[in-house]
Amino acid sequence: MIDSTAPRPRALRVAGVSRAFAGVKALTDVSLQFVPGQVFGLIGPNGAGKSTLVNIISGYDLPDSGTIELDGRDITRTKPYVRSRGALARTFQHGHLFNGLTVRENIVVTAMGVGKSRKLALARADELIADFGLESRADQPCSALPHGFERRVGVARALATDPAYILLDEPAAGLNEGEIGEFAANIRSLRDRGLGVLLIDHNVKLILEVCDRIHVLVEGKTLLEGTPAEVRGSEALVEAYLGRSGSVHR
Repeated sequence: MIDSTAPRPRALRVAGVSRAFAGVKALTDVSLQFVPGQVFGLIGPNGAGKSTLVNIISGYDLPDSGTIELDGRDITRTKPYVRSRGALARTFQHGHLFNGLTVRENIVVTAMGVGKSRKLALARADELIADFGLESRADQPCSALPHGFERRVGVARALATDPAYILLDEPAAGLNEGEIGEFAANIRSLRDRGLGVLLIDHNVKLILEVCDRIHVLVEGKTLLEGTPAEVRGSEALVEAYLGRSGSVHR
């Protein structure tokens, strides 16, 4: 007999997910899982299916087959807002900010959207503004932000919901080398606070530096999964992801 009072396993799990669009397979039988206190990288060439997978995990798309489980609960067909209240947050490749609101207001509105009082939302916004170096931009409308700052605000907004798991879809795009170094420190701090982080980015150096495990997709299928050291030494990755003349060290 199953003990319904026993604690659920803590993990975000993707099991056998497949998805096709107009007969073209975007994902084929993809499985992975990551846990709180872990940075899990997802990489692959353009068109590999990374964003499709994040859309399915976060509820913005549905798989043709397979399941998504959050801490032992099947959430495959739950709405995105339900998942956010169940401790799952994400960022988007293309902003999704409220451009007419300031940086602070964007974060406050997001925090209030999951039930925080205005007072608590303001306090959380100030914490995140400091964490992501946004003090000088806090009262500017998001429509006036440089691209790199938009990325930071997107991550701060996602964290305003106090998730247990966060999905970061190319959050370092547009950041310069100095900003990427600061961002890597931010990612490590999320892991140290006990968050589970799924990180998608084309900056392979960043992925190798901050991730505990890395999953590689090619043409919608799993090529390999392993530690950064195992991925760095993979000839299959060099050939399929970067080309025979490429190097995963760059």
